[in-house]
Amino acid sequence: MDLRQQPTLITGAAAGFGRALAERLLAEGARVAALDRDRERLDQLAAAHPELLCLPCDVADPEQVEQAVATVADRFGGIHILVNNAGIMRSAPLINPLERSEPRHSLELWHQVMDVNLHGLFYVTRAVAADMVQRRARGVIVNVSSISARGNAGQSAYSAAKAGVEALTVVWAKELGRLGIRVAAIAPGFCDTTGTADALETTQLARWVDQVPLKRMGSIEEVVEALLWIMQADYFSGRVLELDGGLRL
Repeated sequence: MDLRQQPTLITGAAAGFGRALAERLLAEGARVAALDRDRERLDQLAAAHPELLCLPCDVADPEQVEQAVATVADRFGGIHILVNNAGIMRSAPLINPLERSEPRHSLELWHQVMDVNLHGLFYVTRAVAADMVQRRARGVIVNVSSISARGNAGQSAYSAAKAGVEALTVVWAKELGRLGIRVAAIAPGFCDTTGTADALETTQLARWVDQVPLKRMGSIEEVVEALLWIMQADYFSGRVLELDGGLRL
């Protein structure tokens, strides 16, 4: 796929992978819409790149998703590339005997993680895929998963959500492929982002990095390059590209 002039929608685009990807796609000549629920960071992104279409949207709210996708599709005349990047990382054990007030995994935390990482991805893809099919547009949907999809101790909700993301990637690739729509995913390992730093204690993160065969975290730029490759590799579909430095959980 030639990225020039391709109408593209990125969720969770105000920071991290999403922002870096939006900026790179602009440089490649794509038309880019950035969705995020963080209005302050989204405003900063819009100020830095007036050519971006920046829309506040909480992907966990299906009504907001429908409105945002309709706006982007109308403005661009359709959507050919979707990157489901929005997500939150929260860690908690299933049972914590040291927490006397509530030793069990919080239901609120479970639903919070699932609503953004899995339900939100479903809402956005459902809306975009419907528009693609209606306009008979060929394109690609890229889902951002995680190394934790294989199961990481202390991340029940996050691991379950990302495992669901990878399962949906396979399902949708089978369903949409005959219509000219590819669906693929990327599963980064531990990367040097604010989200990783916020979710993991410094000592805990250091222990994980020490287990990476390459002895370092991945960079945002490396993930962006891999995302671009998926978009341009027209025979890559129904698969998850693992970018984890060789680490296996």
